[in-house]
Amino acid sequence: MASATQNTFAPPVMEARRWLQGVEFSPEQPLINVSQAAPVDPPPEAMRRAMADITLNEPQAHLYGPVMGLPALREEVANQWSAAYGAKIDPASVAITSGCNQAFAATISAIASAGDEVLLPTPWYFNHKMWLDMANVTAVPLATSDALLPDPETARALITERTRAISLVTPNNPAGVEYPAELVLAFFKLAQEHGIKLIVDETYRDFHSQDGAPHALFQQDGWQNTLVHLYSFSKAFRLTGHRVGAIITAPDLLSEAEKFLDTVTICPNQIGQYGALWGLQNLRDWLGGERLEILSRRAAIESNMHLLTNSGWTLKGCGAYFAYMQHPFEMASDALAQVLVQEAGILALPGTMFMPENHPEAARHLRIAFANVDANGITELFTRLAALRFSLAPSSAAK
Repeated sequence: MASATQNTFAPPVMEARRWLQGVEFSPEQPLINVSQAAPVDPPPEAMRRAMADITLNEPQAHLYGPVMGLPALREEVANQWSAAYGAKIDPASVAITSGCNQAFAATISAIASAGDEVLLPTPWYFNHKMWLDMANVTAVPLATSDALLPDPETARALITERTRAISLVTPNNPAGVEYPAELVLAFFKLAQEHGIKLIVDETYRDFHSQDGAPHALFQQDGWQNTLVHLYSFSKAFRLTGHRVGAIITAPDLLSEAEKFLDTVTICPNQIGQYGALWGLQNLRDWLGGERLEILSRRAAIESNMHLLTNSGWTLKGCGAYFAYMQHPFEMASDALAQVLVQEAGILALPGTMFMPENHPEAARHLRIAFANVDANGITELFTRLAALRFSLAPSSAAK
């Protein structure tokens, strides 16, 4: 009998890094790493100084804290989310977690048992699939349209007595697509109708192209009974190494999640929580500038696509940190991604890492994570891709 971890695949980002072993990159063609959606720069200096002060002068920061997070941080999240979404969110509806991945794991542990089901739109975020595998919860693939948007009526047909949730990521990882507010609301109503949860992972919310609230879910009557909102401070404030995320949902569900959180980490990282609190209170303008930079990189992706379209490439989705691209080559994306390291000095993740095994669409796509590549780097990336001379796939396979 397989163990829990043997039920799933190896971590994709770690697998991709192994492709770099033994490869030397020339000064003329240095590595362009578009494999991971995590900022590599540290937090802004002012935040680091504030965190250093906490480290030196706040003894409590070195002890166990509350399992569901610092009360001041929970209150700040409740207040700022209430203002941002035009709703009333109570601090008791907020839990702080050790990153957004743990927020998802805690949520699944609180709502599902072995043999239950959760609907995941494809392409899916691989860590969500991995956790469901390890929890022996079936990830039910929810196909998306050519625009990579899931359809509520397609989802309705997949709901069974074992379904416990529908899980959405918007802006999407891996596709970058921003789900329209009316679509997210339709999924909320579908979940509410069936008495299941709607998990909405908004890790990349701060880089949405739309000004204002991206949806009206927190304004719905009884939202706590259906919605589980997930968030990450890692992307907003470059706190990736400090592991700080959040869940917003009904307090009674958080009480169940607390059992998981207490067992796994006891409490979130204290220094990271103080940093997140300081960031929320002091870095609004700075974060606005980060958003504009990411939006400019998105524009650079779109403006450079003309270099590839004549060769048969298609931009399927673009937003937040990601571009999801259909390639024109005969080889499958998992092979292509490894060849790109050798031939073009590009490290990207193949569509096979985001789709069910042997899914035909998986072979045709690559994910480009551009959080750490500026506009000049994006132009160089597209120039290298345009120079590739591999055998093209039959026209029917490229559609």
